[in-house]
Amino acid sequence: MLKRLLPLLITMTFVAAACGGSEQLQIDGLAAEINPEECVDGSGKEVTIYSGRTENLIEPVLEAFACATGVSVQVRWGSSTQLALLIDEEGKRTAADVFLSRSPGPVGFLESKDLLGTIDDSVLNLVGEENRSAEGSWIGFSGRKRVLVRNVDMVSDADLPTSVFDLTADKWRGKVAIPGTNGSFVDWFTVFRDQYGTDVAAQWLNDMVDNDARYYPNNRSIVEATGRGEIEMGLVNHYYNYQEVAASGDEHRARNHDLDDDDIGSLLIITAATVLDSSKNSEAANDLLAFLLTEPVQSYFTNRTFEYPLAAGVEPNPALPALTALEIGSVDFDALGGGFEETARIIEASGIQNQ
Repeated sequence: MLKRLLPLLITMTFVAAACGGSEQLQIDGLAAEINPEECVDGSGKEVTIYSGRTENLIEPVLEAFACATGVSVQVRWGSSTQLALLIDEEGKRTAADVFLSRSPGPVGFLESKDLLGTIDDSVLNLVGEENRSAEGSWIGFSGRKRVLVRNVDMVSDADLPTSVFDLTADKWRGKVAIPGTNGSFVDWFTVFRDQYGTDVAAQWLNDMVDNDARYYPNNRSIVEATGRGEIEMGLVNHYYNYQEVAASGDEHRARNHDLDDDDIGSLLIITAATVLDSSKNSEAANDLLAFLLTEPVQSYFTNRTFEYPLAAGVEPNPALPALTALEIGSVDFDALGGGFEETARIIEASGIQNQ
């Protein structure tokens, strides 16, 4: 049961926990696949989540959690960056108990502001050391890999590049699409700055613009354009093309190409969950994080959205290649001058959105 509260860019919904009797919570669809059991009575607990992961993806998980635990769930939806900035503005007064981020940048930002709490050891131990914070401030619950999607009829295997730095060569002039203002690209570019330094990252983007890189608004539009031969290749998250192939088969003429494992263009971006230091519902918050790492939820992420599972011994969907990519879970915002604002300034100054 969902109740709309705020018709804003950052919106809020309410997932009612089971309350017994004739009003007991009922779930169906994907939520019922995750939790096929009868919903329990309300526990009297509640948790408020600020989610940078999209509503259509996370809502079934939260409904299943409310059903399985009796915890009432309230959710504020928005981009990870917007929500991180909102939490910073709200400070210790924030209503958020849990922050779900699609990428490392917003987590590192909140960590630099000392706004993240410490997750219970019992939850931290559900994932490997590489998928959790050494300080206990976040856990990863799925992985999204950056890839180069290419049209198989326009780019041969022999011509494929091995690094994003190859894409500034004249042979790729006007043939590469970039989702320049899309949130996932902004997230990736922030990690690029963190790993290589702002000067190197900014020069790469300027060189791409000089090489007539094409602007598209998001990952899916690049995957679709590549599939129909409108553009030769583009930089995207891996799972969009798997979804298109699953829907259209060989009629869709685009396939993913993995750049070298140690290349920033092959980055595995961890989606992270945190508990806010100011949370008044830390027990329910930790219960939610543990639920994200259960076998049914991890299977949902890989089999429904083709993301990489990170816990519960769940194997990736058979369609996904073995994971050997560069993996980044957080960003050092203390060392990264200017944060999100500087990333946005560099992207805007490059002129990519005018290409």
